[in-house]
Amino acid sequence: MSAADNSTETTPAAAAPRPAGANTARIRSGLTRYRVLAYITGVWLLILCGEMVYKYLLLDDSSEAPHWLFYIGQVHGIFYMLYLVFTIDLAIKTRWKPATTVITALAGTIPFLSFVCEHYRTRQVKEQYNL
Repeated sequence: MSAADNSTETTPAAAAPRPAGANTARIRSGLTRYRVLAYITGVWLLILCGEMVYKYLLLDDSSEAPHWLFYIGQVHGIFYMLYLVFTIDLAIKTRWKPATTVITALAGTIPFLSFVCEHYRTRQVKEQYNL
């Protein structure tokens, strides 16, 4: 093999072409924010589901529920709005297709799906941008 033949060999990590104009530092920080909010949103959604089961299935009268249960849905809503902002931010930076963005955004509304979607999107972005 000549020296020119050796220069064309690449490692598997370098084999995936990075999209033109990709700022990996911005993508990495956007991915971190998205991952944190995906977990927070998922946890609060599970707490909200537990609250709904307690309030509507275990109590005879929902008016007997403690007043602080009212705030669980609001907290989840606030974190979900932040999740949407950071999902859209990451989608813009990584140039996701609209369908990918919508599916990822809706993952915060179905219990356990935010954890699954976060795993797949993180793997996808890390592979695409060699992070």
